[in-house]
Order: sequence, then structure tokens, then C-alpha cells
Amino acid sequence: MFQRGTTVSMATGNQHVENWADDGHPTEDTCTDIDTDDKNQCFSTVSWCNGVGDGALVVVDSHDQSKTRVKAEDQKTVRRLAQNREAAKKSRLRKKAYVQQLENSRVRLAQLEQELQRARQQGAFIATGIPGDRGHSSVANGALAFDMDYARWVDEHQRLIIDIRSAINSQMGENELHLLVDGAMAHYDELFRLKSIGAKVDVFHILSGMWKTPAERCFIWLGGFRSSELLKIVRNQLEPLTEQQLMGIYNLQQSSQQAEDALSQGMEALQQSLSETLSSSSLGPSGSENVAEYMGQMAIALGKLATLENFLHQADLLRQQTLQQMRRILTTCQAARALLVINDYVTRLRALNSLWLACPREY
Repeated sequence: MFQRGTTVSMATGNQHVENWADDGHPTEDTCTDIDTDDKNQCFSTVSWCNGVGDGALVVVDSHDQSKTRVKAEDQKTVRRLAQNREAAKKSRLRKKAYVQQLENSRVRLAQLEQELQRARQQGAFIATGIPGDRGHSSVANGALAFDMDYARWVDEHQRLIIDIRSAINSQMGENELHLLVDGAMAHYDELFRLKSIGAKVDVFHILSGMWKTPAERCFIWLGGFRSSELLKIVRNQLEPLTEQQLMGIYNLQQSSQQAEDALSQGMEALQQSLSETLSSSSLGPSGSENVAEYMGQMAIALGKLATLENFLHQADLLRQQTLQQMRRILTTCQAARALLVINDYVTRLRALNSLWLACPREY
């Protein structure tokens, strides 16, 4: 309770409120410069506390404190929402950039394939159009014909692989699967026949693997795959195998490795012989005698070069026999799975090559 005659005054901004207590009864409240609503708020938000330190008067505005707390919480929420929106925006931008990069890579890959096809066609056309250059034109046309035959072979091979994969997944009968495996093996024989024809026209084209992707050419050996490496891949993927099968695969791998080493040594000897022939000091064409000797030496070099076709034939024969021996060692289901393993390995090499070509370059 306040003592008689005590005057309490509170001023806030432009507001002024006074209370008088002369006889113990409150007098009429006066609130200037504020409207009725502000006047009511003025009295509803003020708490009076007596007895705090020598009768001091403490005024606490609870509404302002509550509003301050709400404002601080609202600011935190606003900041958190803003941060979330910024993070979502950055995520959308990164995703958009990634999708755009993939699309650019796809378009670039398609352009490269079109340019390669045009270059091959133009090369064949130019070679054909040069008068008196029938040798070059026939070689170019022969290489192009082989590339087209090989592309058709790949398409047909993929169809056979799809049939085999579907047969394994659907648990097709032994007889039906046996026919599919034999069909795929015969299809490999067709590839070796095409390579033999192509080598007669341009043995360098077949040996260098220009009909394959660059990634495949990194692992090429005498115009094709190494039989020993192929057996190693198959053996690691076809578990479990019986002891007899493991021994058969191991012996076949060892014999293939020995044959590959022999052919590689023969190729090195041929290259050395050609190098010595071409670097002979008597090949300087000055004078009629030297010219005749020069032509004789070049004829010898051409004769040695002709043995390249035999090396390619021996390498393909080794690959063909390795596939046939592997087929005899394995069961029909295992042979089907082995064909899938070989195809998957080659497919990954081609995919690796496509990714490499699609990667952006810094110049």
C-alpha cells in the first residue's frame, strides 16, 4: 500500500501518467498525449513492486521483455531459413551444372563419332579419286570395308550376348543354352575370317588395331587380345571350378603364354632385321649401280614385311584355339558365363574410352 499523499509519476516518451492519493482513494487517472488503447496498455504492462531496498519503486515492463525474446527467436528462425534457402540454391546450381556437363559430354561424343565417320568416308573418297593411285585406293577401301564388317560383327555379337544373358537369368534348359554358346563361338570364328581377309589388303591396319577404340588398343597384341590374359580374367570370375578344371585352365594359360612369347620374339627379330636393312649405308641412290642396289634392298625389305601377315595369322589361330579349348574344359553354363565375362571386360574398355573422350581438356 502507498502512504497518504504519495505521488507516483511515470513518463515514457511523450506519455505522462499521474496518480494522486490524498485521502486513501485513488483520484481520476490522467494520461496525456496518448489515446485510450495506449492508455490501457500503459497500465496493463506496468507492475509495481514495493519493499525493494528502502522502499524504492521498481518498474518492470514485462511486455517489452517478452517482445524482445520473441524478436530474437524470430531473427534466429529467419537466419536459419535464409541459410537453408542458400544451401538449397547452391545444391540446385551444382546439380544443374553437373547435368549440363553430362549433356555437353554426350553432344561432344556424338560430334566426335560423326567427325570420325566423315573422315573415314572422305579418306576413302580422296584415295579413290587420285588418278594412277589404285594401290592406295584399294588399301583404303579394303580397310574401310573391314571396319564396316567389324561394326556389323559387334552388333550381332551384342545380340548373341543378350540372348545368353537372358537364358542364364531365366534358367533355360541345357540344350537351348548349348545352342546359344555354340552360336557365339562360331561368331568368333567369323571374326577371325574377316581379319584374315582384311590382312591381305592392309596388314598394318589390322595389326595396329585401328578398327578398335583407343582404350582397347592400349592392350592389343598382334591385332587382338592376349589369350593368356583372357584366361586369367575368366578364371578369376568363374568360381567355383573343380580341381580338374583349374588344372586345365592353368595348363592352357601356360601354353598360351609360351606361344605368345615365341611370336613376340619373332616380331622383335623381324623389326630388328627390317631396321638393319633400311639403315644400310649402301642405300644412297647416287649413280646407276647404287640405284639398282637400293631397289634390291627395298625388295628384300618388302619380302620381310610380307611375313607380318603370317604373324597375324598365327596370333589369331592361337586366340581361336584358346577359345575352343576353354569351351571343352568348361561346362555349358560355365562357358556361357565365360562369354559374358569376356564381353563385359571389352564393354568396360569401350566405356572407359568414351568417358576419356568426354572429359574436358585444358589447353
